Amino acid sequence: MAARKKGGRKYGKAASKSVRSAMKRRKSGTLKSGKGRHPKVKSRKQAIAIGLSEARKKGAKVPRKKGGAKKSSGRKKSGGRKKSSSRKKSSGRKSSSRSR
Repeated sequence: MAARKKGGRKYGKAASKSVRSAMKRRKSGTLKSGKGRHPKVKSRKQAIAIGLSEARKKGAKVPRKKGGAKKSSGRKKSGGRKKSSSRKKSSGRKSSSRSR
């Protein structure tokens, strides 16, 4: 038999309290995403994420975030096309060997 990983809770009690508080704030309509003039949170998943994030900041037992999608803090570079001088210029029409 394979040895099972022994361990207690994945999330601490403080984390669940923080998530519960975030869910209550979402229900009452006072939970907002970030500081400033951001819209109110309506999504259940987003409320849970905010609760876990707050718990993480307080130092509660919460697993690390997955490093999938990261936001860039700076401005994005413009996606303009670069000029290449070595490219051949094509004529307007393509010749085809197919007859009608």
